[in-house]
Amino acid sequence: MSPASLDELGKLTLRLTIGILLLMHGIAKLLHGVGPIEGMMVARGLPAFLGWAVYVGELLAPLLLIFGVYTRLGGLLIFINMIVAIALAHTGHLSQITGTGGWRLELQGLYLFGGLAVAFFGAGRYSVGGKGGRWN
Repeated sequence: MSPASLDELGKLTLRLTIGILLLMHGIAKLLHGVGPIEGMMVARGLPAFLGWAVYVGELLAPLLLIFGVYTRLGGLLIFINMIVAIALAHTGHLSQITGTGGWRLELQGLYLFGGLAVAFFGAGRYSVGGKGGRWN
């Protein structure tokens, strides 16, 4: 297999991994609501309705990655979603190491930097949107 094909498979693997894993969080919020997130918003003096934006970052953006349509936008939305999530719920954990030596925010870091990587790489050849277009 050529290096170019391997690069394209790598983009597909990253898109599907970040997209599917984060989509599971979005589906859970769809089933159980965003009440806890609304509470975090209100606790910081923000309007509760901003909690609904999590659906953009955890449902819409992962679907964009999975299908490879407006992929760079989807990656950017995931990156922004994770910045907000870390600011709201995890700032006290930023420098914590677990008992097994891992960073306490490994999963959040995977989504944060995975979304950013997808925003840089784009969809690649194996996508609905293809390699063309500014946001793919």
